[in-house]
Amino acid sequence: MAEQMEESPERLARPLVCLASMMGVATSYTGLSRDFHEISDETLVAILGALGIDATSDEAIEKAIADITRERHLRLIDPTVLHTVGKETHVTLRTGITEPAQVTLILENGEHFEGELRLNAMPEAKVHEIDGKFIAESELVLPAELPVGYHTLHVESGERSEDATLISAPERIEMLDPMKNGSLWGWMAQLYSIRSADSWGVGDYTDLRTLLTDGKRYTDADFLLVNPLHAAEPVVPLTPSPYLPVSRRFVNFTYIRPEDIPEYNTLDDDAKAAVKAAHAKVEGFNNDPKLIDRDAMWLEKKSALREIFNAGLSQERQREFDEYKARCGEDLEAYATWCLCYEMWGAPEDKPDNWVRAMDKQSPEVIELREKHADVLEFYRWLEWTATQQLHLAQEAARTAGMKIGIMSDMAVGVHPLGSEVWWNPERFAKGATVGAPPDMFNQQGQNWSQPPLSPLALRNTGYLSYREMVRGMFDCAGAVRIDHILGLFRLWWIPEGHTAVDGTYVYYDHDVMLGILAIEASRVGGIIVGEDLGVVPDYVQKSLSDHGILGCAVEWFEQMDGVFTPPKHWRPYALASVNTHDMPPAAGYLEYEHVKIRERLGLLEEGAEAFEASARAEHNAMLQMLTDEGYLDPSVLQDETAHETEIVEALYRGLKGSPCKLLAASIVDAVGEKRAQNQPGTDNEYPNWRVPLADAAGDAVMLEDLFRGDLLQSITKIMNA
Repeated sequence: MAEQMEESPERLARPLVCLASMMGVATSYTGLSRDFHEISDETLVAILGALGIDATSDEAIEKAIADITRERHLRLIDPTVLHTVGKETHVTLRTGITEPAQVTLILENGEHFEGELRLNAMPEAKVHEIDGKFIAESELVLPAELPVGYHTLHVESGERSEDATLISAPERIEMLDPMKNGSLWGWMAQLYSIRSADSWGVGDYTDLRTLLTDGKRYTDADFLLVNPLHAAEPVVPLTPSPYLPVSRRFVNFTYIRPEDIPEYNTLDDDAKAAVKAAHAKVEGFNNDPKLIDRDAMWLEKKSALREIFNAGLSQERQREFDEYKARCGEDLEAYATWCLCYEMWGAPEDKPDNWVRAMDKQSPEVIELREKHADVLEFYRWLEWTATQQLHLAQEAARTAGMKIGIMSDMAVGVHPLGSEVWWNPERFAKGATVGAPPDMFNQQGQNWSQPPLSPLALRNTGYLSYREMVRGMFDCAGAVRIDHILGLFRLWWIPEGHTAVDGTYVYYDHDVMLGILAIEASRVGGIIVGEDLGVVPDYVQKSLSDHGILGCAVEWFEQMDGVFTPPKHWRPYALASVNTHDMPPAAGYLEYEHVKIRERLGLLEEGAEAFEASARAEHNAMLQMLTDEGYLDPSVLQDETAHETEIVEALYRGLKGSPCKLLAASIVDAVGEKRAQNQPGTDNEYPNWRVPLADAAGDAVMLEDLFRGDLLQSITKIMNA
């Protein structure tokens, strides 16, 4: 009997399944191991509920289908329209049969488009009777020469009028000139883990600037991929994971270097002494090789920043600050107000009936708090401005030093469920669901990342405004953006509240629009987009990314099929290639089976430990076989791997260099001999995720001042520059 790989016609005809399909909710999926799954009714009902659709009864399902169909037919024009520059776009309009449409186009700069907007009758146009009125479809033809940008289509028909956001995007993101017939390479690092003598116990934006300029000076690298730098909480305890931010719209102000703020030099003796005393209390943490203590750092650094804020601004600096506030608008008010409430009322997690759930931005208590503590509110606005300035200066320094790209920022999948974005604009997010990943060979229980997903309905109805602003903000301070789990622009694994990751399903997004937005923002700064497309990735996703000029990811340890590693020379060119990822131990640790030891120690294996260890050893041996077969590793090394571990790490990088990939990333942790993983998926405090400082093979802290002098780092540099 053939294995089932699709849903039956009878199942597809069921009203619940039809309703789910109408809303882009997957009713089945195929897993990483080609295992087919049909989604339970319970999950479908819950996910539809998270989208605001009642499907709890046959009557409710029937009503929902009728209401959605009616709403779609009654819209004059879809709320978001995508146009590809250089091609005509045909847009469906729905008007009364005796009420022809009138269309005007207002460009992003406020000017009216003076070109031709054609209205065509559709030969086989459908006519629908809605509420006793006949609605017919016609066609609006947008000309190929529309400029890049976010424009507004205004449509009138009879007594009705509607506006639609017109997203006019380049067809693809152009590669940088050096990438067209070659490749660029750079480093990847966890910023917080790399400290200098002047750090406050945690790597900061000044350290980032030094990493960039020294990376170019000593290794000729052209970019630095860093962990997400999204906004965090304003008071301790700080969330360690950079992938669970409070807001993706803003940057993390805990990375500020106080002494590099211009106003520091204007402090009086007492205030400057207070800043120095605060720094002295945490200076000793710089040499701790065991654990990053963000909370100790922020307790002291925040008080120092307040001293500097109290010094005030010059007239010119105040003008710059005011311009920044005006530019950011309500988004900045959202984050600053949330920070104020957090400081005054405490962490929302502390109480079940917390202020995030009990109040919103219009609550009298919130308005009163803003008025009463206007100075604290301004302090949080200033912190965000200061952080953005220092990050921007780091990118400027990289480009001045000669880096072709500079900072490659990392975009997290989502935001904290109790963070500022969800609190200020809850309508943008689904309610009663979180994002994660289905079970796979690396995480057999699946993953729940606890983040509420953006609602595809809200995105479409608002012209993707929140997504546009986030991407624009990231490119303000970067030459490239890596998007974690870029499959999430196509589909996200939604998990109903109260269920495990196994009980989820995929919800689909309009990836063409979101990729178009990426193309607009990248093209405006000459930037590059990299999409982390590891795991279960349908063929159409990789094709779409390639068509848009978006690079995927190739990880040496993942480039295998049926236990045989693919030689790097056969990897796809349009990818960012690396030996490993932040969710794996560094190269030396992986060679010593650190990933096996962690999982065994923490009880993360559903299969027996012996079976997992056996598969890890088989993988290990297969990798070494590929390296020797391809001439990257001397076979004699295999007689004593422990004694020749450095040579094996170097061979992994020779393999990486042997790939045709357009971007190559060498890991700082590999270059210093570190063995500990930065993150173990599926854990929280069971493992010190995102709190592991940079250390060498002997377990000693590696300081930024010494980083580029190491023998192994210099050896890897020579390989990458060969």
